Amino acid sequence: MDAMHSRNDTFQPRRRWPRRLAWALVTVAVILFAGVAAFAIYASDYYRDADTTHKNLVSSAALPVAQGDGYLAFGDPNAATGIVLYPGAKVEYSAYAPLMRFVAEHGYLAVAVEMPFNFAFFDIDAADRVRAAYPQVDTWWIGGHSLGGSMAAQYAADHADDVAIEGLVLLGAYTASDLSDADLGAVTVYGSNDLILDRDKLAEGATKLPEGAKTVVIEGGNHAGFGDYGPQKGDGEATLPPDDQQKQTADVLAASIEDRESHAKASSAAA
Repeated sequence: MDAMHSRNDTFQPRRRWPRRLAWALVTVAVILFAGVAAFAIYASDYYRDADTTHKNLVSSAALPVAQGDGYLAFGDPNAATGIVLYPGAKVEYSAYAPLMRFVAEHGYLAVAVEMPFNFAFFDIDAADRVRAAYPQVDTWWIGGHSLGGSMAAQYAADHADDVAIEGLVLLGAYTASDLSDADLGAVTVYGSNDLILDRDKLAEGATKLPEGAKTVVIEGGNHAGFGDYGPQKGDGEATLPPDDQQKQTADVLAASIEDRESHAKASSAAA
């Protein structure tokens, strides 16, 4: 009798283990499915381009527009300088077409990139495919709006030794990456009525930017005004039209690029 009990005690856990494992796997599968489903619902509720007629994507001889592999390119494809823009979280990338057009009018190639599920952290290296498509462009500025700006800063940090990367553009954004020792131009632009941008993190991020980085506040602008996707939840109300904010932003960016070029020429002459 004791021997029988001993044999039962020995084999009983082995019979229970597959059942426990099966329940554990089922539980994990249910949790994963619920998480994926919740994210899919969350991601599907994004800010769409307000330009439903796609007039901002019309190409002309004066301002060419090209659609590539997950990007929209505005302006001269043979420009000496290009700008890549990462969209804000849950914002359709084509919503930045008006801003890109204003930037392109300054003589640059301006490119807005599409992100998986409209989240830039899923494709931080998106600028690589744009640069590969336009090898004739000599120098690049990498920028982004909101979350896209932070991811653009990460890209810049990862490519700090790349001589083709000239600068960083943060629109209603801040960097979490340390670029303080990087030889880059940098400009931060945000609206005075932006209630989404975390000012404490903005101030902290400023200490991580390269020497000579500039900050420009657009009076009356807000967080959503960099794009054309309507009001954003939690944002302040703008007191100027979005196209005014976008034009001012393009002017600031052009001035930053010109300052960087002038500084480079002066340094080269001095050497």
